[in-house]
Amino acid sequence: MSQGNKVVAIAQARMGSTRFPGKVMTDLEGIPVLQWTVNALWDSHGLDDVVIATSTLPADDIIAHYCSMHGINCFRGSETDVLDRFYQCAKEYKADIILRLTCDCPFLDPSVISEVIRLREMTNAEYATNTDPPTYPDGLDVECFTFAALECAHKEAIRSSDRDCVTRFIVRNRHRFPAANLRCPLPGLEKERWVLDTKDDFSFCLEIAKRIGTSTSYLEILDILATEPELRQLNPGIRNERFYEGISDEQLPTRTFTRSQRLYERASQTIPFAAQTFSKSHLVFPPGRSPLFVSHGDGAYVYDVDGNDYVDLVSALLPVVLGYRDPDVDGAVRRQLDSGISFSLATEMEAQLAETLCRLIPCAEKVKFGKSGTDVTTAAVRLARAYTGRDHVLVGGYHGWADWSMSVTDRNLGIPEDVRKLSRRIPDGFSSVNDIGLLPSQVAAIIIEPNGDPEYLRWLRDYCTERGIVLIFDEIITGFRYDLGGAQKLFGVTPDLACFGKSMGNGMPISAVVGRAELMSKCEPPGNIFYSGTFFGETLGIAAALATIDKMERDDVIEHLWSFGTRLRAHINTIVTQLGLHDVVRLSGEAPLIKIDFLGEHKEKLRSLFIEQMAQNGVLIIGSNNLSFAHKDPQLKRIVTAYGATLIAIRVAIDSGSISQVEASAGLPIRASA
Repeated sequence: MSQGNKVVAIAQARMGSTRFPGKVMTDLEGIPVLQWTVNALWDSHGLDDVVIATSTLPADDIIAHYCSMHGINCFRGSETDVLDRFYQCAKEYKADIILRLTCDCPFLDPSVISEVIRLREMTNAEYATNTDPPTYPDGLDVECFTFAALECAHKEAIRSSDRDCVTRFIVRNRHRFPAANLRCPLPGLEKERWVLDTKDDFSFCLEIAKRIGTSTSYLEILDILATEPELRQLNPGIRNERFYEGISDEQLPTRTFTRSQRLYERASQTIPFAAQTFSKSHLVFPPGRSPLFVSHGDGAYVYDVDGNDYVDLVSALLPVVLGYRDPDVDGAVRRQLDSGISFSLATEMEAQLAETLCRLIPCAEKVKFGKSGTDVTTAAVRLARAYTGRDHVLVGGYHGWADWSMSVTDRNLGIPEDVRKLSRRIPDGFSSVNDIGLLPSQVAAIIIEPNGDPEYLRWLRDYCTERGIVLIFDEIITGFRYDLGGAQKLFGVTPDLACFGKSMGNGMPISAVVGRAELMSKCEPPGNIFYSGTFFGETLGIAAALATIDKMERDDVIEHLWSFGTRLRAHINTIVTQLGLHDVVRLSGEAPLIKIDFLGEHKEKLRSLFIEQMAQNGVLIIGSNNLSFAHKDPQLKRIVTAYGATLIAIRVAIDSGSISQVEASAGLPIRASA
């Protein structure tokens, strides 16, 4: 029994499943599947009542009749508005706390159910579950939430997915409804599938049921599968596959950003421009017309503080290469937490990651770590100056916020004039350092992002070699997206030094400068350059990087990014052609990182309108399509739909002349990754 609040389990059931009609009443070792769910609920702790919630359709009379004959509470409500069915049921049974389950899960574990109930109570969360993110097998899903949260959802939810999925509104609005998640102590179980959705699933469930009682622990099922792993072949599938397919076609309501705007006004009081990063702020996202603050991410999606969800094509400015909350990376980080984060000496993990990078990256013979791109690009420039004895650096692009890099931009406030003189921007059509008033003997390094013409990169390699100039590839972006060995491996051009970061840890802050041992030795005493940081060997980032690289190799992530990007480019080009927008829209870049630029006198207004309209159509994007492994076919459908609607809006704005009335963003950063 619960203490204080009345806790009611509401298990939804219906006969009208499209994939397996009548599944909840199908006999499973002598009793209906529904009864397995009821038994598990009554074997758990902390419940005051159990109710089966079914529809008023005649087809579901059999469920109501069974419940009546076996002393099981039954509530009947709307077939299509499941949220209303739950709300009315909760009201009738005077529930303070609701436990939601589905009757197509015959192997629910009473211990897991009890722990979710207790977790919500101990954390005072509005919503608790073991599915956000999932770490238990599919089929052990439990959700527990307050009646107050359910009532808000019932009053405010208008999307079809919210009405059908009961808790979707609550989950999306995490900023309003604090959440807690129960994590499985055993790794990798989110890949198990023990739910009853199809007849193939029933074959699996029947084999398991023959070997256990009617109420069991998930550990017993793991024991069975350990000795009979072939049973898993009976029911292959993807968790929530149908849900993501469904929301990709869903009609989206007009999005509002009231809470984002309110939080922006609050943050502005204590944080310059209300964010830590230019490209994550109102300087890029039109305030009042797009989101400014997120609450959480999941796979390919992010959720803002107003409860809107988006297919994310920003990917946190490219660190997220596998998807948010990737179970393998997060699991590795949590395991390392059990040992500690930062220590008083070096760890073996540093050598493991360094050896991995040397195996993958052509120029890497030795490695030093950092936490940001600026850390390692600055280290590379200092290494080049120490190695050559020269001072000048030629800069091709944006390489972080350090003085030597920013001095070639118009954002050079605070950088001494003498420092500015030592860096020069590489002009278009660069063919010689003499073109910019320098002698080769003055130039320590040329640093570029290797995302251009391979022939030019090969010429530049030869040019630097002949003149004793250190060639540095800034692969903070291209590394781990073009290839695990970076653009240098893809294009077959090896620099002297290279810098990696962003995607390296799937969101954990970590970077690396790698290169020829002869240059990297300048990091070692005696007479070394000083490159050292308290957190450069921090172990959570290293654990994340090792897990990220391992998964990228194991699951062919690079191949997926190229394939998905190629398909996306084809769709966008088709839309641009159909609308006759080639004169104002230009795509560039390789498939894993397709950039979109706008041309003409109204280009900044067009960019602003593009960002705004893509957000309204369920896609978060700024200047490039930053893909992740979590982007699959359902997300592609949503992205293409958003591009279609957005580019139509742009076409209309141009044709009507209203584009001149669009308010441009406050000020764009140097590039979409800054």
